[in-house]
Amino acid sequence: MTTEHHFTAARAAVLRAAGGPLTIEDVRISAPKGDEVLVRIVGVGVCHTDIVCRDAFPVPLPIVLGHEGAGVVEAVGEAVTRVKPGDHVVLSFNSCGHCGNCEHDHPSNCLQMMPLNFGGAQRVEGGTTLDANGNPVTTLFFGQSSFGSYAMAREVNTVKVDKDVPLDILGPLGCGVQTGAGAAMNSVGLKAGQSLAVFGGGSVGLSALLGALAVEASSVIVVEPNADRRALATELGATHVIDPHSSDDVVATIKALSGGGVTHSIDTTGISPVIGNAINCTLPGGTVGMLGFAAPEAPVPATLMDLLTKSVTLRPITEGDADPQQFIPRMVELYKAGKFPFDKLIRKYPFAQINEAMHATATGEAIKPVLTF
Repeated sequence: MTTEHHFTAARAAVLRAAGGPLTIEDVRISAPKGDEVLVRIVGVGVCHTDIVCRDAFPVPLPIVLGHEGAGVVEAVGEAVTRVKPGDHVVLSFNSCGHCGNCEHDHPSNCLQMMPLNFGGAQRVEGGTTLDANGNPVTTLFFGQSSFGSYAMAREVNTVKVDKDVPLDILGPLGCGVQTGAGAAMNSVGLKAGQSLAVFGGGSVGLSALLGALAVEASSVIVVEPNADRRALATELGATHVIDPHSSDDVVATIKALSGGGVTHSIDTTGISPVIGNAINCTLPGGTVGMLGFAAPEAPVPATLMDLLTKSVTLRPITEGDADPQQFIPRMVELYKAGKFPFDKLIRKYPFAQINEAMHATATGEAIKPVLTF
């Protein structure tokens, strides 16, 4: 780290045009103020949301993406009390910290979720990130913009973790892994002895599998067309795996394997017919969690009469209904106990190969790429 006039010199992957590549550039980050936390990034996961925001979702340009950062605290603003320089931390989503939902330990439903995470939220007055030409670059994407050697986060989304776990792999606990595991453990209320069907075996779906196993679900069925991902689901502990392209009737297959249906299901695809299968394989009284990033016009394939007669609850889920300050340490403890092997989802890439890692995420070549520094 070098500083000049209270700026930290960093290297960051900057997106300058929608759909374009990320270019690694020199940037300067002004010193933290107020509740800000400057973090030296050790590893950062690549999430499908980064792909969506690179290609289509409107974000202010130029911008530094990245929202699964993990690293070491370098400096803090004068209002920060929860972390200090030298602490190991995982960065999660941004929240206001003071609306009704935030005050009741439900920051994933923060009333300012969209503008704070996608809208180019502003740093504390006077704070800025500049490119090599002295022009401002948008940061605080998801409260961190962690596709860089340093990131500026906020105290509210900076979570201290134990130093006896490998820091470079912990970043995905801040979003993708948290979303899937939290969907099973928090959102649908899965309990020991109950059953779950997971549609989609990517990082979120397999994290839901891990979460279900952590709460001792009796049966977890993963529906996934990719053979390698089905094999990994089996290795991780899935009771059954189904190739939807080889099954004439996915719902009938799930019912046959589960004794009539599962108590809960989770869809990670955002595809309407798949959500329909999730609804139809779930027993009355169960919950269908919906996590997939769907097309804006995608309908929910159920009428009110369907829901009344089936008596299932549809549950849109954001960030696994997690409070990161509580849930990330919980996942770390499960990992240390050998009950949450999320590291098996990870493939590491050097930061210089960020565009290759983005491509691997978009094509499904890698389940959870993590960029290391």
